[in-house]
Amino acid sequence: QRDMLKDTIVVFGSEFGRTPMAQGNGRDHHLAGFTMWFAGGGFKPGISYGATDELGYHAVEDRVSVHDVHATLLHLLGIDHARFTYKFQGLDSKLTGVEQANVLSNLLT
Repeated sequence: QRDMLKDTIVVFGSEFGRTPMAQGNGRDHHLAGFTMWFAGGGFKPGISYGATDELGYHAVEDRVSVHDVHATLLHLLGIDHARFTYKFQGLDSKLTGVEQANVLSNLLT
């Protein structure tokens, strides 16, 4: 069946990357620079967004938080991330956390 990506969002990624330098038998968790890949469901095809420094250690251009990713995915699902809450320990909590989260409109068609 053709055109299934119009209604399907594919996400490949993690909330952290790996350090650009070797550490013993491998590399450590790294929160300051990581990669995610998106396809379909309203994402612009064939673009690259953001950049790290020359060592790949820190994001330096068009920085994106995991909360921004969550806000964008919720937006594509038709959910307003700023209004959508759930009860947790008696408090209304947001899936995008307490910090400012932004829909990444530059990535959307």
